[in-house]
Amino acid sequence: MNLPLETTRTAIGVQHLSKRVADATGELTILHEIDFTAQAGETLAIVGASGSGKSTLLGILAGLDTPSHGKVLLDGVDIFALDEDGRASFRKEKLGFVFQSFQLLMHLNALENVMLPLELRGDKRAREKAEEMLSRVGLSSRLKHYPKYLSGGEQQRVALARAFVTEPPLLFADEPTGSLDAATGESVIQLMFALNRERGSTLVLVTHDLSIAARCSRTLTITAGRLHQD
Repeated sequence: MNLPLETTRTAIGVQHLSKRVADATGELTILHEIDFTAQAGETLAIVGASGSGKSTLLGILAGLDTPSHGKVLLDGVDIFALDEDGRASFRKEKLGFVFQSFQLLMHLNALENVMLPLELRGDKRAREKAEEMLSRVGLSSRLKHYPKYLSGGEQQRVALARAFVTEPPLLFADEPTGSLDAATGESVIQLMFALNRERGSTLVLVTHDLSIAARCSRTLTITAGRLHQD
């Protein structure tokens, strides 16, 4: 894909990434010498069978897990040269997340869930920005509702609003439709891609659904911990 000149900087660089863990037989290799780059504004799908290592790779990209070997450069920053607090600070400023299980805080209402990442950054317009994002995802009438009173699709739209409200340069999504029925999942995916186009984030999407992967500009397939670029 030919990207516009202003988006040709490298947003993600993965170099010789491996992940090994101890098991009953001695050592299990989950990821083996993974190498790839993603340009700013690119949409990248990671696909593979259950247990292939795709979610482990996403967790390492986000700095939530650590590799046994190799580097991850996000916007030019070697995230594993940072300590744990440094990685947490980097995530707060640079990353947005969408999870299969929504990961909303049950004691906070929709508005408070979306305000939270802004408040953690000390944004004085947190309420205003959160209300705008919830309106954008069609939930302006549900601001005060707690997650248990929202449908699965509504909860995922709250999660999308929370992920995009800080306008992160990098967005990671792990099976974002995995807990939803087909029709609801389709509406959520359409919304996610629309928001991503508007914000210009670099999107990395883990999915088992090849029709969703086909909407991305590029697909990486992981088979038994090894990467194949389609």
